[in-house]
Amino acid sequence: MNPNLLLTNTHPALRRCWHPVARSTEVRSTEPLRATLLGVPLVLFRSGGRVACFVDRCPHRHAPLSLGTCDGGMLQCAYHGWRFDGTGRCVALPALGEGAAIPSQARLLPVGAVEERSGMVFVAPETPVAPLGKILESEDPEFEAGELPPIRARASAGLLADNFLDMAHFPFVHRGTFGADESAEVEPYEVTRQGWSFIARREHAFANREDPGVAQGIRPLVQSRRLTYRLDAPFHLQLRIDFVEAGGTNVIGFFLQPETDESCRVYTTLWRNDLGGDADAMAVAIKFEVEVLEEDLRVQEAYDQLSLPLDPRAEVHTRADRSTLELRRLLGDLVEAVIES
Repeated sequence: MNPNLLLTNTHPALRRCWHPVARSTEVRSTEPLRATLLGVPLVLFRSGGRVACFVDRCPHRHAPLSLGTCDGGMLQCAYHGWRFDGTGRCVALPALGEGAAIPSQARLLPVGAVEERSGMVFVAPETPVAPLGKILESEDPEFEAGELPPIRARASAGLLADNFLDMAHFPFVHRGTFGADESAEVEPYEVTRQGWSFIARREHAFANREDPGVAQGIRPLVQSRRLTYRLDAPFHLQLRIDFVEAGGTNVIGFFLQPETDESCRVYTTLWRNDLGGDADAMAVAIKFEVEVLEEDLRVQEAYDQLSLPLDPRAEVHTRADRSTLELRRLLGDLVEAVIES
């Protein structure tokens, strides 16, 4: 592999992958939504309940369709009133009058695929080489969902994925939240590759200050938790946290939308089965995760080079970096697979 190979936010290989572009609640039938993916502006709207997604450009005079309106599952351009259905077909040209012939070229440019999953809208600009990831807990009624506000950051999607998978930065980056209770040493852990995905597992001791059983004297402060990380290429990430002594499971879904070479939109969703419907407790959990993310972004937004080196020889690695090294290997394999296809 070329040691100079860098994965930027707009690398051509990423066009053959699934990416988040919005939360499901952001896409409505009453107005279009503009999103940017890999440097390309997109327009999204609902037609017949389903999400339609096209390049944000009217075929007539290339005006942004996201400036327009939606009605009855149709998208109308704000410039000349051309109307398009959910398949991208033009169904009305007001300037030519009712019943006028519509040019066959009057169609919107579609993306390769659109799917809703885990409360998110995912888009593949071209036919994807890797499947879309799934978070099983998002479909389990025992788990309550809590959504963090989407955050736009000056950051590399690859480096943000690296940060999410990294287990050695906790006591240093997250001193203001949970890192003060973390040991700096990362014991050896398991990483298992599964096609275009991999799983990393680790169990470690931590101070469980949220456990009411500690205050009651039922359980000790220092307990164990089992961490299970999963990456589905390229930037669909999840972390399942199982609390061994206290019981309960927290899942963090982390979805990265590479907008331009210098910006990403970051979506985080929590799924928890230990809150018993307590909305206030979920609000506290969301606030805490926002603080954790802000600690990470303080470092990530300071990078000068907003790209992920894919060749392992480009950086120094240790045994504590098994998950992030596997990230580079997997994404490097992905780029090569797209080039060869």
